[in-house]
Amino acid sequence: MKKRKIVIDPPFYDEEERKIFESIDFDVASDMDFETRKIEMQKIAHNAMNPPKVQISTRLAKHDLSRLKAMAVEKGIPYQTLLGSVIHQYVEGRLKEF
Repeated sequence: MKKRKIVIDPPFYDEEERKIFESIDFDVASDMDFETRKIEMQKIAHNAMNPPKVQISTRLAKHDLSRLKAMAVEKGIPYQTLLGSVIHQYVEGRLKEF
């Protein structure tokens, strides 16, 4: 495994960039602060990628459900995921109304 080379004085594009770099206090955060912040960011990312969901019940025409399932198989995803995606796109205004 190659060791990373740590650049103590990285090249700067201009004087302003050098001043910004020098103003950063790299010793401020301790390992505990980093771990706490990492866990916090992981929770935020998880919630953004997996928003809370609620269970609903609805009645669909048998033919519509069959077609939805067939389309889901073609796309390689569960039909509930496809249905949720269609509803989400409609609510966000990305699906055209008829």
